[in-house]
Amino acid sequence: MLHALPDLFDEVAEDLRAERASRVWRRYGTMIGAFALAVVIGVGAWQGWRWNERRQADAVAGTFLAVHQASEVPGADMGEMARRFGAIAPGAPAGYRLLSEMRQAALLSEAGDKARAREVWNHVASDTTADPLWRNLANLLWVLHGLDLDTSAALDARLGPLAADGSPWRASARELQAVVALRAGQPAAARQTLLALAADPTTPPGVRDRAQRVAAQIAVPASPPNPGSPAPAAPTGG
Repeated sequence: MLHALPDLFDEVAEDLRAERASRVWRRYGTMIGAFALAVVIGVGAWQGWRWNERRQADAVAGTFLAVHQASEVPGADMGEMARRFGAIAPGAPAGYRLLSEMRQAALLSEAGDKARAREVWNHVASDTTADPLWRNLANLLWVLHGLDLDTSAALDARLGPLAADGSPWRASARELQAVVALRAGQPAAARQTLLALAADPTTPPGVRDRAQRVAAQIAVPASPPNPGSPAPAAPTGG
């Protein structure tokens, strides 16, 4: 008889668990069902959103590639190609929006519309959602294509952060700083910047060679004599 007690205890325990489960379901069944339904709907919506995102990205990628190929055809209208890239940007995912805007600006510049190109580069440079590498490149191109359009102070303000140690665009930015200094009538400052750039072992070889050549061609006017310094001695005959 005693050997049957464990089975009886198990059966009673099972009945109690079933009874508790029944009471829990009667009390919270509606809430549990609603939660489960919400989870199913949420997962379905998320999957649908991901599918739609992929579909849109594929569509934008196809359009971007088509416009890019059209822009490479000899004799293509650069202004029209720039307009088409500009039309891609507004509704495109972040990556394609950035590429479209950079390509739009480059084509606008090729078409001779530097002012509009610089507007687009300025827009990219101020886009806080864009990767800093691309934002800084946009700033660099804004300066490069505005050497004859903006003041030296405005150009230097953009170049300062790009020329700092650790910047991936440091060499190009410092080279442009020298150009801005020359434009501002400061040949000594320009030559000093170029010589420092040429002596920097981290400067890319092409930039280093160009910096050396340009520095050698810059004529720096001789400094006027200091009024307080003694006059040089006259040569003596011998």
